[in-house]
Amino acid sequence: MKNSETHGGPGTALQHGGHFRPDGTPAAAFLREHDWTRSALGPPQGWAGALRHAVSLMQDSAVPMWLAWGPRLGMVYNEPYARILGGKHPRAMGAPLAEVWAEIWPDVGSLVQTALSGSPVYREDLPLVVNREGREEQTWFTFSYAPLRDERGAVHGLLCTVWETTDKVLTQRRLAVEEDEATRRQAQRMETEERYRLAVLATNDAVWDWRLSDGHVVWNQALTTLFGHTEEETSADWWLDHIHPEDRERVETGIHAVIDGGGTAWTQEYRFLRKDGSHAAVFDRGTVLRDAQGRPLRMIGAMLDLTERKAAELALRESHRQFRTLFETIDEGFCVIEFLDGPHGPMSDYIHVTANPAYLANAGIADVAGQRVREMVPDEADGWVDIYRRVLLTGEPVRFERELVRTGRFLELAAFRVEPPERRQVAVLFQDVTQRHRAERALLELNDSLEHRVAEEVAQRLKTEEALRQAQKMEAVGQLTGGIAHDFNNMLAVVIGSLDLLGRQLAADDVRARRYVEAARDGAKRAALLTQRLLAFSRPQPLRPESLDANRLVAGMSDLLRRSLSGAIQLETVLAGGLWRTHADPNQLENVILNLAVNGRDAMPEGGRLTIETANTHLDERYAVEHLGLSAGQYVMIAVSDTGSGMPAAVVAKAFDPFFTTKEVGRGTGLGLSQVYGFVKQSGGHVKIYSEVGEGTAVKVYLPRLLGAPAEDEKAEAAPDAPLGGTEELILVVEDEPAVRQLTVAALTELGYRVLQADGAAAALKLIDAHPEIQLLFTDVVMPETNGRKLADEALRRRPGLKVLFTTGYTRNAVVHNGVLDAGVHLIGKPFTIEELAVRVREVLDAS
Repeated sequence: MKNSETHGGPGTALQHGGHFRPDGTPAAAFLREHDWTRSALGPPQGWAGALRHAVSLMQDSAVPMWLAWGPRLGMVYNEPYARILGGKHPRAMGAPLAEVWAEIWPDVGSLVQTALSGSPVYREDLPLVVNREGREEQTWFTFSYAPLRDERGAVHGLLCTVWETTDKVLTQRRLAVEEDEATRRQAQRMETEERYRLAVLATNDAVWDWRLSDGHVVWNQALTTLFGHTEEETSADWWLDHIHPEDRERVETGIHAVIDGGGTAWTQEYRFLRKDGSHAAVFDRGTVLRDAQGRPLRMIGAMLDLTERKAAELALRESHRQFRTLFETIDEGFCVIEFLDGPHGPMSDYIHVTANPAYLANAGIADVAGQRVREMVPDEADGWVDIYRRVLLTGEPVRFERELVRTGRFLELAAFRVEPPERRQVAVLFQDVTQRHRAERALLELNDSLEHRVAEEVAQRLKTEEALRQAQKMEAVGQLTGGIAHDFNNMLAVVIGSLDLLGRQLAADDVRARRYVEAARDGAKRAALLTQRLLAFSRPQPLRPESLDANRLVAGMSDLLRRSLSGAIQLETVLAGGLWRTHADPNQLENVILNLAVNGRDAMPEGGRLTIETANTHLDERYAVEHLGLSAGQYVMIAVSDTGSGMPAAVVAKAFDPFFTTKEVGRGTGLGLSQVYGFVKQSGGHVKIYSEVGEGTAVKVYLPRLLGAPAEDEKAEAAPDAPLGGTEELILVVEDEPAVRQLTVAALTELGYRVLQADGAAAALKLIDAHPEIQLLFTDVVMPETNGRKLADEALRRRPGLKVLFTTGYTRNAVVHNGVLDAGVHLIGKPFTIEELAVRVREVLDAS
């Protein structure tokens, strides 16, 4: 049976101030109405005597008090403390202390532990952020913690006496702020008076202090400095007498309107008489000081000499007038641009802030003010932005010439930054120099021609007899190669055409014969490819750009490259996966790679390693800015690297110069890298040499990525059937070589066309006149007497709607202009297969 004295039986309940009934339940309604069964303390009948005694003392106190008892520190408090708890009451009754005040437990938890260890705690005005009504509030409390012991002296809890001092603390703080503010204002008044005293002594303005009761005025030293008057004290009448007569009435009326009308501040401009008799333009301002009843006592002010400022303003207005006159009347175009941020990045666009009338006359574009450059000239905006952004960022002016592609005009421009840089503005002055540019270009071409001729003559005289023989031999080889290739192409045309016709005549089950025909056809095609390379050696090829897979091109060159390198050189290819396509002439790109590979071979006479690598790369804005004319973006990179002797920086700097070579006489023309450079630039790309003496050389070619190019299947699609003609379609074949002519006629007939033939231009024109139903003229380019071009011109004069298809065994230079095929010329090279002939003829006939 439990000891009733320890656990609070009925006998002891009578000893606790009547706050507990004989059955152990609380007598006070404040405690009795609470459900203690689920509390951390349990039902009151089981409470210890010390706990009941402490609760009874607490309930008798008018001071807010609470206690916490037991392992979980369950709370019991009196009614004054319930008001402090606010919204936490009555849930806090019997609840663990750490849960009731969870939001401030980090602040008071250590203090509670101190009391539980047996030491009292006292804190005054402790700041705490509590949450009593569902929101946080800043409060202050003064409290004491005392250990709460049982009958044996063991600590089982703590007893707290607490006062909320929030109002007191806030009142003290407010009073302190008000006292500080009063002190600050007093110090400010003293500081203001001192500043006024020092300002009067130091200012360049003529400061005056006018006592309104008797008109007495005190001046500072500036009255003498500015106007020459030596008086330190005057009357108000003296001041009025020194105002220009035309201004005096206006000033007197204005200042008295402020003084008599209850105003405070007065300002006016007028002319004031100097000691030397001249008048100064002044700006005068004053403040009226009044007493508590609003009566004017004093007026303090300062007179500023505006003479120099007025003169400067007049000069500035005149300067602006002159500038506006110049702006409106100069022949040169002028504009101010301001940089903007855009989708392409920071400062990737600019707007025209202003432009003079001559802008239109020089640039050919009207109403540019308010226009963005990316809206005006979207295709060439990047170049203009790069140039002017560099001026803005560096602050360095620039002079340059550039073509405005939209209008086809060449402009000479000067650009400089408008200060300060934060305005992000650049001023541009320019003029149309198209005529001068054309004249200079013509003169430059003439000079280049003359210089080239002089250089050739000098070089010819300086060359040794051996070099002369070598040049003559190479020239003869080139001429011979071109002639042989043409004749060889005619012969190959007969061979390939005959094999095609033979293949179409063979029975489908004659596998052995077909295998022989295919072998012969494959050999003929390889001979044709060899012929094309001989032609490429003898004459430069025009550019025919197309969608190109550089990986496939490099892989296809492997055999050719290995034959071109010595056995002591190891060839490696590193081809990037997922390589982008580019838009370039595959034959010319093949020549570039071969040229660079041969250069690498010559740099490694003792052997080494030659690496050809491809990669996708992005040239950023910073790199593009460092290489004028280069646009930032995505490129396909093809690098040719060797482990040879390398080049010093001076040689790298001149490597692309025409006729520059480091090879011995007879081993190099000095044109290889210049041709590489020309091809890359013509293809819209970029080329860079990296080299160190003794380490080797890497030449990187960057060609623009072709966007939107369809991906090609890895597996070659089966060639479509050759398109056939109709018996109603009549073709005239003109060819001076009988075997080629007969084979062509047979092939077209096999394809279903009706065919007429002629061995030259004269016979062809007669047939054209006699047969108006001829729909296509298929003619060789190179023929005796009248060539195919002249024949076509005459035929088209007679029959404007006639379709023309050329064929030749020579290079395409016979029918191209400036390195790009004429859009009006259709051409098929010899030799050709019957399938190629069928497709080409059908394309020309179907073309609109």
